[in-house]
Amino acid sequence: MDIALVKTFLEVAATGSFVHASERLFVTQSAVSLRIRRLEEMLGHELFTRSKAGATLTSAGQEFEGYALSLLKLWEESRQQIALPQGFTESISIGAQYSLWPRLGFRWIDEMRAAMPELSIRSEVGMPDRLTRQLLEGTVQAALLYTPQLRPGLTIKPVMSEDLVMVAAWPDPDLEALDGHYAFVDWGPEFVHAHALHLPELTNPGLTLALGSLGADFIMNRKFAAYLPARYVKTYVDAGQLYYVPDAPTFPFPIWSVWREDLDDRVASVANAALHKVISTLEEDQEAVQEELEDLSEDGEIETLGDIFTEEE
Repeated sequence: MDIALVKTFLEVAATGSFVHASERLFVTQSAVSLRIRRLEEMLGHELFTRSKAGATLTSAGQEFEGYALSLLKLWEESRQQIALPQGFTESISIGAQYSLWPRLGFRWIDEMRAAMPELSIRSEVGMPDRLTRQLLEGTVQAALLYTPQLRPGLTIKPVMSEDLVMVAAWPDPDLEALDGHYAFVDWGPEFVHAHALHLPELTNPGLTLALGSLGADFIMNRKFAAYLPARYVKTYVDAGQLYYVPDAPTFPFPIWSVWREDLDDRVASVANAALHKVISTLEEDQEAVQEELEDLSEDGEIETLGDIFTEEE
């Protein structure tokens, strides 16, 4: 069976749309339609019910979906095994959201390579929906996410709760004097809600960045302040490129790891141990940041974004 047909079927099933599937596969909508029609002819059943609202799986399509995922997983495993470079006997494909690669994902790779030199590693970057799809398809076997999605065949584990801290690109920043120099980084609905409660005067500054850690490059070059991960900004603060904003509340943002349950036990053990080793170092760095923030605050305490309003309610 043509693996492109299987991938196209899974993309349409995931998006519920021939149009969206064509955009993600970088082919025309007519090409998607032709592939699905060929697949239906091969199987002798309609796989989708088409309508103006999109495409939904028929009962036959629902039944075939599990087989499609297995076919794609088997294809990826065989492809990776055949493509193993000389001297490597095992492989793993890992993924992470963009903001989780610096200081975390890259160090994870370093630790895995040190612990298991014969392990071939492939890395992917993407948004949660795309990485979850790749996990289900078997093209990714473990991933780091802020917003994981529980699906059959996947296991979710807590990694750590990283602090989002406010930093500025100039010395001695003042929380009360950020007007016109604050960039709102959208870290998701929970952060947006807490930020609106605790810092309403900064919630709609006219500049919103849905860029995650990429926001650091923006604010450093334009003299802005923003909320960014403590583990990420610590290096810039130590180098005198960014500065903590005194008395700005922090926001705990959980990180999760998602694993395919059929990942080889030995590889999974090495990957898990390597991740925990990286996390222990990051937690030490985060504690150091917390101590610096406490030293900068007037009363030696740091509030959590949103907490003060929760207590009053």
